[in-house]
Amino acid sequence: MNWISLGAGFGGLSVMLGAFGAHSLKEHLTEQKLATFQTGTQYMGYHALALILVGILVLNFGEAGEQRLKKVGLFFTTGIFLFSGSLYALAFDGPRFFGPVTPLGGLCFMIGWFTLAVVVAKLLKANN
Repeated sequence: MNWISLGAGFGGLSVMLGAFGAHSLKEHLTEQKLATFQTGTQYMGYHALALILVGILVLNFGEAGEQRLKKVGLFFTTGIFLFSGSLYALAFDGPRFFGPVTPLGGLCFMIGWFTLAVVVAKLLKANN
């Protein structure tokens, strides 16, 4: 998986959706729904950068870190789909079952960050 390309794609998408929300949705969504939409784009952008970081770390640690860091990238990617995706659906009055999906995406983000911390600590220790 090319985490840098995936992160760059999500980063571009977050900017595009953010601009769409700021310029085109103000007249169509309530203030609360617009804030929900913006939260989705912000977290997509943050985790797009995190995926780019994962890709840079894979380049730095090579094969030794690639499999371990793959888990981190998968957690971040899943989090983007579940968290941001469910917020987009809720902003546009999607089915109510998306409400409980949002925290699952947040959980994926948290697991991704904590896994990243542990994996990098272990890889640094192994390299010393």
